[in-house]
Amino acid sequence: MIRRHVVVNGLVQGVGYRYLARKHAVRLAVTGWVRNLPDGSVEAEVQGADAAVHEMLRRLEAGPPGARVTGLVVTELDPRDDEGFRIIR
Repeated sequence: MIRRHVVVNGLVQGVGYRYLARKHAVRLAVTGWVRNLPDGSVEAEVQGADAAVHEMLRRLEAGPPGARVTGLVVTELDPRDDEGFRIIR
């Protein structure tokens, strides 16, 4: 079990990014959350099996149609008790 904090930069707000992230998280069985930041980036924490988290990071880097991801800043975190994947507003 691993957990990662992610900041996604680029054109990632107003394009359905958070909703697609939640859809991917459910399919990959990862937990955590995603939210928009005031600077136009998106922040998330993702936790799950090593392979699932790495796949989620790959999908976050791709983003939805209409997004232009310019980069991810990924930080390792300690796993913690977590259930589901939610969008924080």
